Amino acid sequence: MNGSEILVVGGAGYIGSHMCKYLHRQGMRPVVVDNLSLGHRAAVRWGALYVGEMDDQALLDRLFSRHSIQAVMHFAALCYVGESMQQPLRYYRNNIAASLGLLAAMGRHGVKRLIFSSSCATYGEPATLPIVEEQPQRPINPYGRSKLMLEEILADLDRATGLKSVSLRYFNAAGADPEGELGEDHNPESHLLPLALATALGRHPELTIFGNDYPTPDGTCVRDYIHVDDLAQAHHLALCHLLAGGESRRYNLGNGSGYSILQVIQAVAELTGTTPAYRFAARRPGDPAALVGSAARISAELGWQPRFPGLESILGTAWAWHSKHPAGYGDRATKPA
Repeated sequence: MNGSEILVVGGAGYIGSHMCKYLHRQGMRPVVVDNLSLGHRAAVRWGALYVGEMDDQALLDRLFSRHSIQAVMHFAALCYVGESMQQPLRYYRNNIAASLGLLAAMGRHGVKRLIFSSSCATYGEPATLPIVEEQPQRPINPYGRSKLMLEEILADLDRATGLKSVSLRYFNAAGADPEGELGEDHNPESHLLPLALATALGRHPELTIFGNDYPTPDGTCVRDYIHVDDLAQAHHLALCHLLAGGESRRYNLGNGSGYSILQVIQAVAELTGTTPAYRFAARRPGDPAALVGSAARISAELGWQPRFPGLESILGTAWAWHSKHPAGYGDRATKPA
């Protein structure tokens, strides 16, 4: 598998860029497609970059002709629950329609292995916690529905064409590259951990907590956080499974521990010595009260073992990166608002 060329769609983004570094460390050669609307050119350091849309057939034909792509990793989704409630058509156009263009190009060029970045949002309001893969998938927002739709499309393609895929339903990605080269830099930022750290650093005025009347111990939403490097490890294991001839699979990726928003704020205060300012607002449509996942299946079948299973260790890497990179990747002025 050393030297294998892997197409990473969305490889300039937060998770995709960490994935590229991980693949490089494993002796593989990432090739990135990204339109740079949300990703960062400076985060692409371990392989070729093709700037464009994931359904640009001319670009994909050129790329597949130049490179011996063994598998595709698909990270290029819009991923904000609240935004998906307001702009569902935009989410279906990108997450479904554009993905179909990518799949069509893969089919033309005989590439039959895909690692898909799915989501715990496919479960909706879970009946029990932690969530296991057998639980019903009843998404309650367009973002989650778009992820579930593509999972089902991949299952149809497996039956019809032999395309093998692994869908990884992960919970809240967080943290930064332990070596400090990569971190989380969205524009605008809406993820809790980087916002809480930015508030503690005085770079953000205050946090807005959407809802304090959920059926949770302190009334705020509970989420399961997973380190971005542990996500990359899981993707690599899934890739090796497919390259070795494995069948299609679907796995949860979480740490099995839930933290409320107020608990995260307290952890940030203990780490930084500063309590981030916050205010409460009304619930945001489409947000489940609690999402905590069991990763027992991927651990048993593929041997996944997270290096950063606790919130404190995840926050520590994020704090180190944000402290050293006050402007993130430094290209915010070139990004659309």
